[in-house]
Amino acid sequence: MSAIIKGLLGSTRLWAGKRLLRGRKLLGRRPVARLWIWGLSFLGLALAYQVRAEHLDERLYFWLKTSWQAERWEGHSLWLPDYRVRIEAMPIPGMHHNLSGLTYDDERHHLWAVLNNPEELIALSIAGEVLARYPLEGFRDVEGVAYLGDGLLLFTEERDQALVAVPIPQQSGALRREDYRALTLGLGNDDDENRGFEGVAYDRAGDRLFVVKEHSPRKLYEIRGFKASLSGDFNLEVIDHDAWLRRKNLASDLSSVEYDRSNGHLVLLSDEARLMLELDGKGKMVSFRSLRGGFAGLKKSVPQGEGIALDERGNLYVVSEPNLFYVFKRKD
Repeated sequence: MSAIIKGLLGSTRLWAGKRLLRGRKLLGRRPVARLWIWGLSFLGLALAYQVRAEHLDERLYFWLKTSWQAERWEGHSLWLPDYRVRIEAMPIPGMHHNLSGLTYDDERHHLWAVLNNPEELIALSIAGEVLARYPLEGFRDVEGVAYLGDGLLLFTEERDQALVAVPIPQQSGALRREDYRALTLGLGNDDDENRGFEGVAYDRAGDRLFVVKEHSPRKLYEIRGFKASLSGDFNLEVIDHDAWLRRKNLASDLSSVEYDRSNGHLVLLSDEARLMLELDGKGKMVSFRSLRGGFAGLKKSVPQGEGIALDERGNLYVVSEPNLFYVFKRKD
């Protein structure tokens, strides 16, 4: 009996010793395991932040989408992947900050830009040289400009959501807000000064304005009949193309828009995502061009793209705050 008891006690000690040894091993490994878990969690969060901050998910989506439809669109659109920078980050002389909207004047073959705070209209050559400057008195928060044809420019005042038609100046001097007709569209109830009309483009053949709101929420409006209304026919139609933006994984913000009258497509400019996006006449994505360093021949990323313009030869012009000028042309 005593032998049996001794055997049981020995087995118990052996089992307890093994459990104690295993416990010590687990205790020794648990801090290491915790460090691995925390490290992997931190790396996962850092990666997720980097993906969103750099908009890598958007660019991957656009790249896949563009690759799938290259054969269909490459010869029938602007096809932004073919564009390369020709003038990069050239500072415009005499300006130090707040360079904003941009448009091309096909009758005078130069560009018009607007400066925000202090408000000013700038005539630029297609090489970025300053041709003339006109102070804008009484205007407030001018962000966008579009050439309507027939010697008319259109300014957008962001906070007031106002559209102001201004004849092209024939002489030097200030342009006074009170001298021109304006249309205010109270679309939404945003009081934030940075949530109104940010950019504008014009379809001359269809008398259609395209206006974008930057964010909160981003918006793309089509306004039909604006130029006709200046002649007394007040038959405006405002179309909210929210479905175009909602159904696609488009950029998180919209800082400008341009209309290509050769094919009826739109080009959207995104500051945060540093992208140009081409949409067809039904809002479907056609192509894109990254504006980050290393793409399109850029040495550095476009810091804050605010305005975009397209000439009759298909050249794209971009202005970026504070005062930078870019030209993109198709590669041969």
